[in-house]
Amino acid sequence: MMAAHKLRRRRISGMAAAEAPSPLKPSTPPRDFTAPEPKILRVRSDKKMDFFTASLALFFRWGSGLLCEGYSSSYVSDDEIPPGQYALKVGGRRLKETSKLGPRPEKPIIIYEFQSCPFCRKVREIVSILDLDVLFYPCPRNGPNFRPKVSQLGGKQQFPYMVDPNTGIAMYESDDIIKYLVEKYGTGTIPTMLSLGLLTTLTAGLALMCRMGKGSSYTPSTLPPVPLELWAYEGSPFCILVKEVLVELELPHLVHSVARGSPKRQDLYEKTGHFQVPYLEDSNTGVRMFESAEIIDYLRTTYMLS
Repeated sequence: MMAAHKLRRRRISGMAAAEAPSPLKPSTPPRDFTAPEPKILRVRSDKKMDFFTASLALFFRWGSGLLCEGYSSSYVSDDEIPPGQYALKVGGRRLKETSKLGPRPEKPIIIYEFQSCPFCRKVREIVSILDLDVLFYPCPRNGPNFRPKVSQLGGKQQFPYMVDPNTGIAMYESDDIIKYLVEKYGTGTIPTMLSLGLLTTLTAGLALMCRMGKGSSYTPSTLPPVPLELWAYEGSPFCILVKEVLVELELPHLVHSVARGSPKRQDLYEKTGHFQVPYLEDSNTGVRMFESAEIIDYLRTTYMLS
């Protein structure tokens, strides 16, 4: 197990840029592109099997990554929710959801990982539980850009690899990363489903097995000048499908975690007048959009090399 080590300031700042040989594609949306209207729980016909297999992760992991730390909820009447405040409608009442979160990092955590790795999934779950914003650098097999970068930074290609630019700490080993994040940005208590040792890793592997290696191998693509932004959380099968494609195309992306109870759900609601995930923001093209299937189409059309 590799101990955490301090990084010099110049090395941390150097990681924020995507130093890669891939050519940059013109920053324009696809021709005749129109963002789709959001539709709650809509599954496009060609994505039904993908949605089903991605949903099985919730069963194997008992919903880990679905709720923020300290989650609580209560049913209240409509008049108990102030105008402009997000609250899920359930029947004729509203579901008021809250959480108890730890200190917030000033800068996003940086994580190098890939979607089909069970150790990486464990870390993605704690990121959702702690409601952290994370800049992900995808490292699919044969990816030319960020796998070599991890070797330069830490000395070996092992995933996940985390860098906290707020403290200068960098480390391998999923359990060490989870412990660090919980102690630094949580209450100090590791959630049960992430504290079961080998059983945690086995169930994380089973959760990913249903996806048959999606999100593990590189698809030739062009790098965007600026990382994409994704509002998402690990407990959503819709978000999983989009994350797989982001990893395969090796597209850096800043994830705004919005598990149930996240105060950032209100931020997205105020930004768009609606809450639904995943929600993609691509400042390279000006595209903002809901709907996982259409987001996947957009990513492949815009960034995949033909």
